[in-house]
Amino acid sequence: MKRQDIGVFLRFLIAGSFNTLFGLAAYSLLILAQAPPWLALLLGLIAAVLFNFFTISAYAFRDLALKRLPRFILAYAIIYLTNLCCLQGLRTWIAHPILAQLVLTPPMSLLSYALMKGLVFSRKPDTPEDTHHP
Repeated sequence: MKRQDIGVFLRFLIAGSFNTLFGLAAYSLLILAQAPPWLALLLGLIAAVLFNFFTISAYAFRDLALKRLPRFILAYAIIYLTNLCCLQGLRTWIAHPILAQLVLTPPMSLLSYALMKGLVFSRKPDTPEDTHHP
């Protein structure tokens, strides 16, 4: 891993920690308000996406280009669907949805980083796709 990549990853972890606390708090409050887990996960995700876009873009990747927002939303849709499937599967062993989500937080964070690095922030937004093949 390059030195620059290590810095990005560390900033991602810091921003991600705040984002995770925000998302878990929203999810937990909705669960405690008797929302079904799928709805609590969805509403928590929607509440967090714009907040996370600014913290991850501006702080972690230092690239606050609004052109990245559609790919950012796509990445979060993938994270939501993956998280939902894992949450449903994990509830076989862990009945309480807040505890199950806590267990899923580390792997979902790694998935989030991989998607942000590979899909959302993989190139400058004004750089055209490389269609030239050697």
